[in-house]
Amino acid sequence: MARNKYPEITIEKILDVSKRLFLEKGYENTTIQDIVNELGGLTKGAIYHHFKSKEEIINALGDKLFFENNPFEAVQNRTDLNGLQKMQEVIKVNQLNTEQMNFSKQMLPMIRNPRILAETMQGNQNVLAPYWKQLIEEGNRDGSVHTDYAEELADLLPFLTNLWLIPFDYPMEVEKIRKRVYFLADMLNRIGIPLIDDEIKELLEQYLNKL
Repeated sequence: MARNKYPEITIEKILDVSKRLFLEKGYENTTIQDIVNELGGLTKGAIYHHFKSKEEIINALGDKLFFENNPFEAVQNRTDLNGLQKMQEVIKVNQLNTEQMNFSKQMLPMIRNPRILAETMQGNQNVLAPYWKQLIEEGNRDGSVHTDYAEELADLLPFLTNLWLIPFDYPMEVEKIRKRVYFLADMLNRIGIPLIDDEIKELLEQYLNKL
């Protein structure tokens, strides 16, 4: 009865246990039964009542981790940063979020799943693009960036940073990602958004060295 009366508590418990197991064992090595075994009396039925599959669980976890530590919200009202600096800070905050980065690595093999890829692209479009557009437009106003294509770049940046930098031939070639990072930095600089500075390059190098 308690689970029916307070479904949000059950969902939170499922997500917390799943996150721990995914980080400890890896997503592909964790089964629904593994999750059940750690839920202290909850059944498979309780899980499937809220999540149709393990993929739905990890998608919900990704959303939860993002909104709990939303880097865009963290910089939105800062008056000590211009638009470009806010965009750079978003990347730095995300790169320094160890839990988020470890979780993201667990999701890398899932990008090969067409349904997961489609959902990821839809999330980029619906959630991330508006945040990027807001910061690009702010940068245009304060002169820290110069572009006539704020909306188009806002649509493109989540795709480039979240998907294009991850080769689909997983396991990935680190040097291939490195070249893409430097190409992206050069391209953005040439079109008026010098987004990837030396500090961000260093953080990305640290991430690549861990892969």
